[in-house]
Parts: sequence; structure tokens; C-alpha cells
Amino acid sequence: MNSRPVKKPRDLVDGVLLLDKPVGLSSNDALIKAKRVLNAKKAGHTGTLDPFATGLLPLCFGEATKFSQDLLEADKTYEATVHLGIMTTTGDTEGEVVEQLPVEATVEQIEAVLARFRGPILQVPPMYSALKRDGKALYEYAREGITLERDARPVTIHGLALVEYTAPFLKILVTCSKGTYVRVLGEDIGAALGCGAHLNALRRVEVGSLAGQDMITLEDLLAHPDPMSLLKPVDALLSTFPALELTPELAKRFLQGQRLALGKEAVAVPEEQGRVRVYHDGRLLGTGQLGEYAILAPERLISTAQAA
Repeated sequence: MNSRPVKKPRDLVDGVLLLDKPVGLSSNDALIKAKRVLNAKKAGHTGTLDPFATGLLPLCFGEATKFSQDLLEADKTYEATVHLGIMTTTGDTEGEVVEQLPVEATVEQIEAVLARFRGPILQVPPMYSALKRDGKALYEYAREGITLERDARPVTIHGLALVEYTAPFLKILVTCSKGTYVRVLGEDIGAALGCGAHLNALRRVEVGSLAGQDMITLEDLLAHPDPMSLLKPVDALLSTFPALELTPELAKRFLQGQRLALGKEAVAVPEEQGRVRVYHDGRLLGTGQLGEYAILAPERLISTAQAA
């Protein structure tokens, strides 16, 4: 009688892994690999990177998944290489070449064009994207040779700098709002220069307050003797919000979901209203909204803090 191998139960893992996603791997496949290494029960990523893109992919485990939405909303910074003079069906290296034009752009012309894309702009989403139309992703239509009308969407290019130009390759550093397609930005820059373009390489280096210098590759993760030590704490996702420290009694009531009128009992209350990260004795309890008259409303709570 054959016996099936017993699966090892998943562990309750809490924290954030700053993964350096390799080229050619989908964000979901990268998450699955990391989740398997950490034997984590619950995990999610914070916004996809195209398979051809590399760089910072924050992976959230356990309690950190409650705060992953904040990174979806956050600004991102990319290093991009734009290949001038060649246009492809997808706007990147994964598509087929559809047109080639001579490249005669000067640095002065490029700087003038880049200035036109800084600040609020309108951008038409590409057909090769995961946006849905009638329940079907746009890239599915594109693969069938169908092109649909798409409305331009407002995005903001907070920073756009020329890093290097060696024709036909143009390297730029882009800081942008959520929903920005850097592929489209590269194509639009090429169109404005009169030669067209596609994105040759894309690397994400920042997501919100998370910077790329702390990234870990999948190879290093697999080879590390203690991969759990590579995780950042859950509140690494919340560093831009003011911290609020509660006394034991207020902490207990906060974790019960009660609205609190903070008076002398609170250890430290931020002056500004809005979202705060809430602690007791240095331990993260969750987030809350601090309103008028120092009223604190619980928002997202840490389950493990309630059990502590």
C-alpha cells in the first residue's frame, strides 16, 4: 500500500521581503518561490512587474499583507533604457518590430522633450496590459489582433532625469505615480523625438519609502542559512506615518476595536491628524485614524498583537 508523503504545515510568517525580481519571471512566480523557501502560510506581492522587468518587488507575509494596499498606491522609481528608432507591438523587447526610423536626436533635444513629460500628464494604457474590458484582459484582445479604444488616464511624473545617452540608447530615471506605464512613457518620448522607441530594459529601484539597496535575489534567498532573518518587520511598510504610543489600558481597548479619546493616558500623540501607526511597548498594534479632539479610530489591527 502506497502512502502519500505528509506535507509540512505552513508557518505563520510575518514580515516584508524586498526581492530583486529577475528578468523573465512573473511577479506571481517569484512570490511562489519565495513563499516556498520561507514555508509561509500567507503571502502577497504589492503590484506586479512585467516579466521582462527586474528590481524591487516587495513581498508581504502574514500580517504584512494587511498593509500591502499602501504600496499599490505609492509612487515608484524606475531606471529605464529606451531604445530609440525601433517600435514594437508591445512597447518593449517582448514584442515584434513594427517600424524602424533613423535616430538623429541630440542631448539638447532630448532634454527639451523630457521637460514636456514632467508633472501631470495624460497617458493611454497599452493594449498589452492586464486592464480589463468586458471581463477580458486587454492583452488577450491584442493577441487576437484586436485593438480597442482606450481613454487617456491622468498620471504624474514626479521626476524624469536623463542619466546617459549613447544613441540609440537613452537611459532615464523616472519617479511616477501609481498607474503609470513606463513602457508607454518610453514610446511617447520616442514619438516626441520623431523616431519612435521601445523599452529595452526596466528596473524598479524604489516603492514608496522602500529603497532597492536592501534587495535580495532569489539565488541568495535560496542559499541563505537563515532566510527568515532577511525579512523586514511589518511596520517597514508604514514608516511614512507618524507613530503613536499607547498605555497598556488604551492598547487593550484599541485592539478590541474601540474608538479612543486620547488624553493624558496616551504616551505620545502626533500633532497632525490622519493615519498613524500605533504601538504599545515598542510593539506594533496596527494603524488608526487620528481625528479632531485627539480621537483615535482603529483601522487595521495586528492579530498577533491581540494574542500577545
